[in-house]
Amino acid sequence: MKTHTPTLLADGFVFLEGPRWHQNRLWISDMWGFKAYAVSMDGTREVLFELTERPSGMGFLPDGTPLVVSMANRKLMKLVGGQLVQHADLSAFATGDCNDMVVDAQGRAYVGNFGYDLFSGEPAKLADLVRVDADGSARVVAQGLNFPNGAVITDGGKTLVVAETFGNLLTAFDLAADGTLSNRRVWAAMGERTPDGICLDQAGGIWVASFMTSEFVRVTEGGAVTDLITVPGKAAVACQLGGPDGRTLFLSTYAGTIDDLHQQKVAGAIETVYVDSPAAGSP
Repeated sequence: MKTHTPTLLADGFVFLEGPRWHQNRLWISDMWGFKAYAVSMDGTREVLFELTERPSGMGFLPDGTPLVVSMANRKLMKLVGGQLVQHADLSAFATGDCNDMVVDAQGRAYVGNFGYDLFSGEPAKLADLVRVDADGSARVVAQGLNFPNGAVITDGGKTLVVAETFGNLLTAFDLAADGTLSNRRVWAAMGERTPDGICLDQAGGIWVASFMTSEFVRVTEGGAVTDLITVPGKAAVACQLGGPDGRTLFLSTYAGTIDDLHQQKVAGAIETVYVDSPAAGSP
């Protein structure tokens, strides 16, 4: 197993989620800072937009229009002319705060949600995965997932893999040309690790942020761990490959507690490592 030591790129954030490499910068949601940023390779940042309902996963329609999950009001928004407008209302489908997502080449967004009110201490419940088509129409495409979170599309667009955080696994589905999902199966069992944000490399490996074990790991189908990054004393929130050659792995880390989130304590950072296999463009 190969180990890596991360380097700090930028800090001063609250809680960072949904990183995406886009237009030569890292786009990332400060979920509890209620903003999204574009961060350059030298660490400089620009505010892209503000979203009081908490931004999470991001993606892009085929014409380049940015999408972002609006968590608390369970909507998918799009950025048009510098303003956020509604793309889809998911409140009829999501039984908890909406969370991360992945967008396919046809502009279909696959959006997860908590399944229950995590922050009020409601008993845990399974959740559905919702597909939002490019025209904004929405439907449930998979049921009974244990906190569906980060997702990638692999195998040339034929497989969707989603992290089930509290199921401790990565779950795969066959992805049909019409956007339907079938043949649910375990892609990788993660043991005690709790997969949050994930990203895909060109060799078919998936980098996984394990929130509760303070680790980022690269796994291959079947569950073999090839690479390990530890971030002691921090939560490993999300990761994304990017940079000039696609081999910079951006790591979102969080050095606070759940209670600190509501106080908007500054505890989020972006760290980096340089890895072997470059980005595959998902998410």
